[in-house]
Order: sequence, then structure tokens, then C-alpha cells
Amino acid sequence: MRHTLVLLVTAAGTFGTGACDDAGRRDASPPATQQTDPRGRPLPSSEPGALEAPDRAAWQQPERVMDALNIADSSRVADVGAGGGWFTAYLARRVGPNGVVYAVDVQPAMIESIKRKMKMEGLTNVQTILGAPDDPRLQPGLHAALLVDTYAQLPDPVTVLKRTAAALGPGGRIGVVDFKNDGAGGPGPPIADRVAPEVVIRDASLAGLTLSNQERFLRYQYMLVFTKTGG
Repeated sequence: MRHTLVLLVTAAGTFGTGACDDAGRRDASPPATQQTDPRGRPLPSSEPGALEAPDRAAWQQPERVMDALNIADSSRVADVGAGGGWFTAYLARRVGPNGVVYAVDVQPAMIESIKRKMKMEGLTNVQTILGAPDDPRLQPGLHAALLVDTYAQLPDPVTVLKRTAAALGPGGRIGVVDFKNDGAGGPGPPIADRVAPEVVIRDASLAGLTLSNQERFLRYQYMLVFTKTGG
């Protein structure tokens, strides 16, 4: 069975540091050793469970996000900025025992949290990676990668996108999921700490990527899907 190769960017994890400039990009943020909760408040690394609000599945819609990226049984995917592994678990169940999920975070405490969570849930197809702020250190030949609610924390997003794209196999995609900056309410950090989708699209172009699709089914977030330019 052939799989469309995908990279999804999600904002729940920690990956680098970042504060907003006039263009909507963060250029200074809490240290990489400090996690934030879904409303942008500092979160001690000993409390990754605070990232798993009971209503998150309702507004994050992980199954629809994975469907939009054609993530399927036996896919090889990466969760970049995985945090405590909330989305990692959904990916692991979707790809099944013949697939693999690479869970990447820059915080050792988050890596340990992911390992504990996967053990508790009996998921054995997850490999953790301690990334660098500008390099997720991904394995090549990915069918998919995930970055959810992470983009605003990247100190050098263009470099991260380039290095992530380099890990994609033929037909690979990058998906970015992050919070809208339209003041619609709901979860997420303060409006001033969010990154506009236009900024992500500009960065992706600089990284050699082309916008393939913009999904609109998420109430509080946008979802951008990119492919390699000319690839």
C-alpha cells in the first residue's frame, strides 16, 4: 500500500525559544527548559499532564488532522515538539505496529514523559529523539511528521522547516497546525504570542516549500499543508 508522505507541525510541544515581533513571529521566549500550558503560561516540566486538557480532543480533532494528511497504517511519522506525547499517542495508534513514530522534543523531561506515557498505554512503536532548537534530527524517508502548537517557540523556523523537509520521502508533506490570531476565544496563548499563518507561509517559501492546502475544519486553529517546491 502506498502512503502519501506528510509532515505535520503542531503547537503542543516545546521546540526552541521565541517573543513576538511586529510580523507576528516570536524572537524571544521562555527558556527551552520551560514548557507552557495551552494558554501560554509557564509550566514546570514536572507537570506535562497540564498539556492534556480533557476537552483537547474536541477542539484539536486529531483524527481529522491525521486524515487530512493521509496518515495510515504502516506510516513513518514524526511528532516535532511532541511535549508530553499527547499527539504522539494518536499517531502511534494510527500507524499501528508496522509503523513508527519519532517523538521529538528539546526538553529531556518531556522525552522522559513521552516514554512513560507510551509505556502506560502499551505503545511500542514510538522512538524518542532529543532535538536541538534548530534541528529536529529526524530520520530520513518519513511518511509524515507532526508539529502541533509549536511554531511560535522556534528560534529559527526556516532552518527547522528546511531540515524537516530534508527528512521527507518522495511526495512528502509538511503540515503546520497552530492557533488563529483572530481573537475567536477558546484555548491557546495570548493573541500577542501567536504566529499568523501568513508568516508561516512566508517562512515555508524561504525553506523551499509550497503551500499545498489550507484546511479550515479546526475552530481555534489553522492547518497549513506544504510540499517541497518542485518535488
